[in-house]
Amino acid sequence: MTPSTRRSPITRRQLLGFGLGTAAAGLLAGCAVPGSTNVNKAALIPAASGGETVQLTYWAWLKDLQKVCDVWNAEHPRIQVTANWIPGGNSGGYQKMYSALAAGGGPDIGQVELRQIPEFMLANGLTDLARYGAKDFESKYDEAAWAQVSFVDGIYGIPQDTGPMGFYYQTAILEQAGSEPPTTWDEWKVLAEKVRKTGKQNYLEVFPVADASPFAAYAQQAGARWFRIDGDEWVVDMTDDKTMMVAEFFDGCIDEGLVDTSAGAYTPGWYAACASGRIAAVTSASWGDALIESVQGGEGKWKVAPMQTWGDTGFGSSAIGGSTAAVLANAKHPAEALEFITWMTTSKEGIDAMIKYCGIGWSPAVDYIGEQREQPSKWFSGQNYNEEVFVPASKEQNVDWSWSPVTQSAFTSLQNQFRRKLTGGLKLTDAVELAQREIVQSFKDKGLSVRTAR
Repeated sequence: MTPSTRRSPITRRQLLGFGLGTAAAGLLAGCAVPGSTNVNKAALIPAASGGETVQLTYWAWLKDLQKVCDVWNAEHPRIQVTANWIPGGNSGGYQKMYSALAAGGGPDIGQVELRQIPEFMLANGLTDLARYGAKDFESKYDEAAWAQVSFVDGIYGIPQDTGPMGFYYQTAILEQAGSEPPTTWDEWKVLAEKVRKTGKQNYLEVFPVADASPFAAYAQQAGARWFRIDGDEWVVDMTDDKTMMVAEFFDGCIDEGLVDTSAGAYTPGWYAACASGRIAAVTSASWGDALIESVQGGEGKWKVAPMQTWGDTGFGSSAIGGSTAAVLANAKHPAEALEFITWMTTSKEGIDAMIKYCGIGWSPAVDYIGEQREQPSKWFSGQNYNEEVFVPASKEQNVDWSWSPVTQSAFTSLQNQFRRKLTGGLKLTDAVELAQREIVQSFKDKGLSVRTAR
């Protein structure tokens, strides 16, 4: 794989576009924001004095996060952390954070997805952790994960979990089709044709028109770069050759009936189809293993292979999902918050606790994936797939990929247009072009300067 030129980090001024800070922030998702005060231009908040006990709050949608905090609390009496559960980000969690920030409150730490970091930056919602020494920890994290929180003027979150991708498959179905796991997408298509011939309801995989995340991941793997900065202007480039190649590929797969478009992965219909042998595989993130283990009767029948590639272009893997532990703008103890979240995401104790109690996604630490993930898996046919597949995959990412301040509306536009593939026969290539127009307008609606690349 030939990596592209490393992206130029984005400054917060560029995020705002010609210094439109307050006006642009006020348009963010139609919700309240902290206002014009930028905590990162204020004086540093000193660490607490030696005899003072610091109380931190952490808002997240992770289950049993308090148990992780309890591991820390037992060994660090000076810094005590309390976890509060909130709904998943776009299910109400982000709105809750923004409302709290606007009122001058909120937690010290919040779970913020990697793709949402630019939107929170636009709203003056995050503390620049570089001011508190976060860059000293860079070598402890995967390069791709760190790139998603790094901007020229700071570090706006600590990677908490990521989602490098692989190819999960049912061994018996591939054997019936007479094939090994595919190494390229072209081989994947040939395998999809073979699986279709094993039964009229049988498919290799699904292609979800109602979820643009997989498509974005495939484009990311091919080497696409949808959003970048040129001076003080955002450049949207979703009709590049790499993205169009991916769209044309799946246009053909849908037109030839090679993929199931009736339901996305991990839906009730998908589980039923997998259990009955009608769906053979899923190209998904590392965190998909826990979900696949819910396939009835599937133990010992699945394995994992490296993600198939786009041949001579792009990267060895891609990613779906991933989140950060971000210190929010109104945090009273940012230095202590940074101490806790770096422990949680790089120490053996923290990583093991996150896996045990929270079922956290892939650890972004470079030197430890968690004791549980170092062991062979009985469910996945005795395979030590985390070390065999996902350790290499985490190092084969498109580090030039950046999200933007309109990520959520971008996904909504793509999904709305993709649905027209089924309802009206719209080509995916045309759907991407139409979505790009809407996305450009979303930038303008936020008061941001923007243009298309072509």
